[in-house]
Amino acid sequence: MRGGGGPEPGGLKRGIQVHTRRQKEARTTVMSETYAKRLSAILLDAVTDKDPQMQEQVCGALCDFGESKPAEVLSACEEHLRLHEKLAHPYRTIILRAMEIVVSNHISELDKDTARAIILLASNEMTKVKELVSDWQQAASSVLVAVGRRFISSVMEELLSKFQPGLLPHPCTVHTLASLSVSNVFGVVPFLTSILSTMLPMLGAAKHDSMKVVFCCALQRFSESILEYLANLDQAPDPTVRKDAFASDIFGAYDILFHQWLQSGGAKLRLAVVEALGPMSHLLPSEKLEEQLPKLLPRVLAFYKKHTETVHVSKSLGQILEAAVSVGSRTLDIHLNSLLAALHAQICVPVESSSPLVMSNQKEVLRCFTVLACCSPDRLLAFLLPKLDTSNERTRVGTLQVLRHVINAAAAQMEVKKPVILSSMKLPLLDTNNKVKRAVVQVVSAMAHHGYLEQPGGKAMVEYIVQQCALPPEAEAVSSGPEPTTGDLQSRVHSILPSRPQIQKLGADSEALAADSVRAISVSTLYLVSTTVDRMGEVLWPYLLEFLVPVRFTRALSPLCRSLVHLAQKRQEAGAHAPLIQYNGNVHLPSPYAITTRLLAVSSHPYVGDGRGAASLRLLNVLHQDIHPALGQRWVTAIPLLLEHLDEYSEETLSQKEWEEKLLVVREEEKTRVSLLWEQEEKTRFLRDSLAVVSDNTWVCHLTLEMCKQLPNYNGTPLEKNFLYKCVGTTLGAASSKVVRKHLRELLETARYQEEREHEGLACCFGICAISHLDDTLAQLDDFVKSDVLRKSAGIFNLFKNRSESEANKVRSALILCYGHVAAGAPRELLLARVEADLFWNMSECFSTKVLGIKVETQDPALRLSLVQSVCMATQAICSSAHSSSFHLSRKAELVAQMVEFIRAEPPDSLKTPIWKKAMLACTYLVTLEPALEEQVQADLIHSCLHRVMAVLPEPEEGDSPQESLYLDTVQVLKDLLTSLLLWNMTPLGLQVMLEHLSPWIKSPRGHERVRAVGLSACLLQFFLQHLQISALVPFHNLGLLIGLFSPRCADLWPATRREAVSCIHSLLYLQLTCVGFSRDYQDDVAEQLLSLKDGLVHPDPAILFHTCHSIAQLIAKRLPPDQLINLLLTLFESLGDPDKNCSRAASVMINCLLKERGNMLQEKVPEIVSVLRSKLQETQEEHILQAAQHSVFALATHHCASVVSNLLGSPLPFDSHTCTLWRALALEPGLAAQVLGLLLEKISKDVLFEESQAFLLSSTPDRVATLLPLAATCALHEVASAPASGPAVLELYPQLFVALLLRVSCTVGVQPPRQLQAKERRSASSGLASRSLEPCSSAVDALQAVLVRGGNEDVVQCMELDGGWQLLRTSAGHEEGVTRLASAMAKFAGPRLPLVMKLLFTTQSSMYEVQRVTSTAFLAELLSSNVVNDLMLLESLLYNLMARQKDTSARVRRLVLHGLANITLGSPDKVQTHSPQLLTAMIGGLDDGDDPHSLVALEAMVGLARLMDLVDAWDLHAVLLHIAVRIRPFFDSERMELRSVSIGLFGHLNKACRGDCKDVFLEQVVGGLVPLLLHLRDPHAPVVTACRFALRMCGPNLECEELAAVFQRHLQEGHDLHFGEFLNTTCKHLMRHFPDLLGRLLSTSLFYYKSSWEDVRAAALMLTGFLVLHMEAEQRPQVDLEQLLTALQLLLKDPALKVRLKAVKTLGRLVKFA
Repeated sequence: MRGGGGPEPGGLKRGIQVHTRRQKEARTTVMSETYAKRLSAILLDAVTDKDPQMQEQVCGALCDFGESKPAEVLSACEEHLRLHEKLAHPYRTIILRAMEIVVSNHISELDKDTARAIILLASNEMTKVKELVSDWQQAASSVLVAVGRRFISSVMEELLSKFQPGLLPHPCTVHTLASLSVSNVFGVVPFLTSILSTMLPMLGAAKHDSMKVVFCCALQRFSESILEYLANLDQAPDPTVRKDAFASDIFGAYDILFHQWLQSGGAKLRLAVVEALGPMSHLLPSEKLEEQLPKLLPRVLAFYKKHTETVHVSKSLGQILEAAVSVGSRTLDIHLNSLLAALHAQICVPVESSSPLVMSNQKEVLRCFTVLACCSPDRLLAFLLPKLDTSNERTRVGTLQVLRHVINAAAAQMEVKKPVILSSMKLPLLDTNNKVKRAVVQVVSAMAHHGYLEQPGGKAMVEYIVQQCALPPEAEAVSSGPEPTTGDLQSRVHSILPSRPQIQKLGADSEALAADSVRAISVSTLYLVSTTVDRMGEVLWPYLLEFLVPVRFTRALSPLCRSLVHLAQKRQEAGAHAPLIQYNGNVHLPSPYAITTRLLAVSSHPYVGDGRGAASLRLLNVLHQDIHPALGQRWVTAIPLLLEHLDEYSEETLSQKEWEEKLLVVREEEKTRVSLLWEQEEKTRFLRDSLAVVSDNTWVCHLTLEMCKQLPNYNGTPLEKNFLYKCVGTTLGAASSKVVRKHLRELLETARYQEEREHEGLACCFGICAISHLDDTLAQLDDFVKSDVLRKSAGIFNLFKNRSESEANKVRSALILCYGHVAAGAPRELLLARVEADLFWNMSECFSTKVLGIKVETQDPALRLSLVQSVCMATQAICSSAHSSSFHLSRKAELVAQMVEFIRAEPPDSLKTPIWKKAMLACTYLVTLEPALEEQVQADLIHSCLHRVMAVLPEPEEGDSPQESLYLDTVQVLKDLLTSLLLWNMTPLGLQVMLEHLSPWIKSPRGHERVRAVGLSACLLQFFLQHLQISALVPFHNLGLLIGLFSPRCADLWPATRREAVSCIHSLLYLQLTCVGFSRDYQDDVAEQLLSLKDGLVHPDPAILFHTCHSIAQLIAKRLPPDQLINLLLTLFESLGDPDKNCSRAASVMINCLLKERGNMLQEKVPEIVSVLRSKLQETQEEHILQAAQHSVFALATHHCASVVSNLLGSPLPFDSHTCTLWRALALEPGLAAQVLGLLLEKISKDVLFEESQAFLLSSTPDRVATLLPLAATCALHEVASAPASGPAVLELYPQLFVALLLRVSCTVGVQPPRQLQAKERRSASSGLASRSLEPCSSAVDALQAVLVRGGNEDVVQCMELDGGWQLLRTSAGHEEGVTRLASAMAKFAGPRLPLVMKLLFTTQSSMYEVQRVTSTAFLAELLSSNVVNDLMLLESLLYNLMARQKDTSARVRRLVLHGLANITLGSPDKVQTHSPQLLTAMIGGLDDGDDPHSLVALEAMVGLARLMDLVDAWDLHAVLLHIAVRIRPFFDSERMELRSVSIGLFGHLNKACRGDCKDVFLEQVVGGLVPLLLHLRDPHAPVVTACRFALRMCGPNLECEELAAVFQRHLQEGHDLHFGEFLNTTCKHLMRHFPDLLGRLLSTSLFYYKSSWEDVRAAALMLTGFLVLHMEAEQRPQVDLEQLLTALQLLLKDPALKVRLKAVKTLGRLVKFA
């Protein structure tokens, strides 16, 4: 029976459960608090790390910890600081900074007790020492400020407790109160009345300036907070607060600050006082402020003289002025002058862009000026404007800067002052200082924006801007300061126009701004004023037109035209049909003719002056209606085409001649060259077509008059003046005859003849005019020539009185040039009748002067050049006439003689003027005219021209220089001249005579002379062949001599000479065929083959070059007439002594070829030939001549092969070139070559390969020295096999040669030459004689290469060469790899040869030489990687042979056996399963190889297993899977990178292979390897990282977690960048989600890697720990040995690597989950 008052059983059970749960929670809370305290302590201990990064990381970790446990962290920090009183203040600062961040982020979660503890701690830290330690005390103060944002009462209580009346507080207490007042205005301002009342008595007690400074800063902050509070009363908690409540206290403080501290304090204190007085002045009572201003303002102004950093003074002064203005103070009027003077002095301080304080001061000063401008504009201007007339540059610049500012900032007050301001700008407009100019431009910009320029005097401002746009370029300098930022037009300059180049910055005292800088801002201003200020349209139009024509505004034309185009287009939009220019009696506006002339002249060089050509054309297009009504339709289409042409080119690519023709008209002589072009572009001849469209003689006359009037304006720009002369000529062509005569005479009288460029312009003018007015042009020239202007005595024109001889020569030069251009431009039907009487006669008269009635020719070079050019133009015009063939030039011989004299008079060996070219060109045209020249005259002409042109030294190869271009043109003219002379005697004799002139140059020892002479010869021969007319068979008797002249040049050192020589021979052979009756179009197969041989002549290889010469000789032999053969041979014999060795060798090759091909025809001449050949051999020991005499060795060897071989083997080593030649001669016949090779193989194989000797007594290893006879036989075999004819013999003995030489290579690696050879080399070195060294291994490799090449396996040689295999074969370290590459190449390219080679290699298994066993094993092992062994049914025997070598005593052989067995996966993968038991057994045996201390055999076994894994039988593999996994696991952490990467890769393959039935058994291995694989992703070696990526991708499926497998696949793909932190984070998240029980095992494994020798792996282990902890759940905590983990992390906090320490701190921050 239950008692009525007892609890129910169920209730009791629940009560017990609740109690138990509460006890557990309490224990957990206690444990959590204990652990949080331990973790915080560890982090706080780590603060003392000396690395700043580490300190920041610890601070960050504390902040992270504080995100989840703010109270605990703050408590721990507070306790740590409290218990470690002696902790240095830098570390205390870090902890306090962390506390401030935690408090700031979690202020809402903070309870009062914690807040109170923090407040007490921070207060204590802040005031612990009396000295000021800024970082530490500032951090503590910041903590208080952060707490005060919520717990303002508690903070204020603590601070006020240390802010007691009668006691001077700690400075940081006052500083904190000031900071609080700013951060929590609404919370602190209500306390300020009491604070101020308490502070006021303290001010008098403060003795030290540092404390006074703190009070000043506090008063400044308090005042600013009060002002902000009063400005936002609508949001304030107490809207009843008024300024009056603070007035008395503030005034009391003001009284102390101003009357006491400001008088006696230091500089820093006085500055702090001034800063505080600014905001305090707003809180003073009005009457007090008015009372104090007379004293306050002077004192503040006085600070400008005492302090360099005046920005705070200016800021405070601005606040005082604003306060004074707000109360309507009258004191300002009294002190206004002193204020203006002081402020003006500040604005005149040079501003450095690198000094922000000075720039800020400028802004504050300008703010003060704004205040003054608003209250006293009259007095401000009265002060400023006189300052513009001062000698001090900075004063003027500063005044203009202020003026610009007030124009913008006080526009309303300045409105009525516009006339005064404009009037005051007259003097600045005259200033030449660039800084002042820049400032003036900025002022004008502001004026334009505010309507000043519409006032009287505004145009002067516009003219000033245009003047600055026209400034000439100067060296770059620097601005004295930045432009003040205002709201005027100038602030938009750089956003609209392209930026100008950066101006170099110098110091503040540098020279004035460069004119380019002033110009750039002026250009921008003009454009902006024109385009963005609408009211300026009436001011600028048409006023800007007045600046187009004056020359002084030339540089401003581009911006002027742009602005005028914009203004004109706006006016056209407003009134489409009204004229744009309304003259209305305005005499200053330029006439339409002046505008046209000016814009057309400057368009001649369109890219000069910022592209003023395009701008000028656009302006012309806009003004077409005002220029002439008829031009509209024409210009609308023509000008856009011209602009389009300019857009297609640049200044570098535009053809000036073509551009001028587009603007003018094509001259007659140029129509023949560009007729097609200009016929298609008729519409682009701008000026000529414009004149035709107008068709008004009066208009044309006015335009011509204006052009002539403007000519003097371009004296400083000769190029534009030259073009304007052409324009004058074009307009005169459209004018009446009377106008033409008048203006031509004026041009002749006013021309500036001393300027050479003006000669050309004047001459062009006459030439263009002569197209339409030939008679008038000649008449004016004749009249001028007949006048007294060319005489030294006084003439009829005052201009030419007392003219010196030099000036007279310049006049004559110009006149001669005029006659030349007139001849060139004259109509051809009128020219011939007047050329001699009117042109050449007058040219001669002008060129010669008379002394005592005798003509004396001048030596003036310019005059000569003018005559040459004019004769050239005249003769060219004659030749272009339709009747030139019948024209008889009686002065021809005289003119030619004069040209020859000019050519001879020029200095030799250089080409400085175009006189040669022009003179030869004139002779070219003269030669074609009747009558014919005499032979001696022709010879003199040819000799003179060749002597000058051939000897010119070539220019250095530095691109296309003007000298090089001139020379090429001169050579082309010379070719034309010689062909013109040849036309007069088109016979073989005439050709020979011409080539005889060139013969000395063809044989010249100087290459550049030879190439020029042979090139000229080729042109002459080609021309002769094309123009030869044969009416009867003509014998070509000198064919052999001429071919002998050119044949040796086929091997000339200069490739160009070789090519031209072949062309000469080709032409000569066709000339022979033509002379014997073949038609001109006959194609001879033999002769045509010559052209195909040119490619061989380009190759620098002498063998190819001489082979080509041999082929040329064969072709010559086929077509050379028998009677010419001896002449050719004798000529070639003479060429053996040619100074060019290449040509000498070519002559030898051609002699031998001709003797072989045509020797049967020389029976009677044999004695003569032999005699000549013997004499040549006695004269020289040249190699090529010696070889020609040594072919007899072949015949001797056919009878006595063994004896010849023995004797040649006895020749000294290394073989000299003669001996090598003899060896190669033995290979000419296959039977003989086979005998020789057999004998040499016997010598190589049967003799001892090397001898071992002790070089030094203390040497541990003996030296290997090659034996002499096998070495000599190897070298001889190389020479024989190198001969192409030895191919059949090599094929016959191919297997024996290959194996013997391969083994010879293996035995000579590292072997030294014989002792006697070493001694010989030392003697040669000591005597200074060059001696070819002989290295045994290299000689064997060379011989092997030669055998392969001669055996038809060039592909093997090339493959080895490309792979570097030959070099590897020669070295001990790379020999095995070299053999491997050789075997691979043999399997690929020489498969059928392998059975016999393998059979011979099998026999080397028992070789006494280890190196031979290694080499043969490496070769056989590599063959298994090719399918060729399977195709040849060699697989079984090869596998058997390799497995038999598994027990070899050499570890190298055993390793190579495993490598070869694994190669079966490449060559015969289908056979792997058949042999899988044997293969796996061999590999596992390799893993267990204990005789290899370096584990190289095990490494090879792992590599082999990885390759076999996918191909062996699954049953066989599963049986050994676990054994392999266990055996390779220790290699994961091997110190050797190769073992790590291979073992990890094999582990990946094992995972891949075990999917299916065995994966459950293998899961344990996967889990055990997971941590090493993850951490080795940070391995320092890339192959290990790659292996880990692969292994992890393979492990994924075996973990039976799709998400984890997907992560591995997504992040670990090859070629993709891995963000390790993100990957590891994701991996740990899935591990903890799907495998929570693995946490302890994973953590303990990662702890093992905390001791890794690689810092990246240690850091990765820490990251793994951190991420595992981050993603674990609460129930997994028992798996973690927290004590062990914390101990390990503590140790890593002392790790030498910074990155490890940083990760340790970060991981500690993650352990907050255990808290």
